Amino acid sequence: MVRPITSRSAIQAQKRAIVKTICYRLVMLLITVTVAWSVVGDVNAALNIGLVANLVKTGTYYIYERTWDRIMWGVTT
Repeated sequence: MVRPITSRSAIQAQKRAIVKTICYRLVMLLITVTVAWSVVGDVNAALNIGLVANLVKTGTYYIYERTWDRIMWGVTT
């Protein structure tokens, strides 16, 4: 029996992916700012590093997540 390897939209909606992305990036923002602060020793620089890095990573993660939503490999129905 051959299973389809695309379209997982019924399992995970776009809104869910957006919420997951935002929650995950908030946690990662805190970690990035903390690490940057400990390295550079400047709160403003750490915030700038954290914000820019996480804006880029948020977009990347969202695209990554939506791509995997379309792949059925490894998903049992």
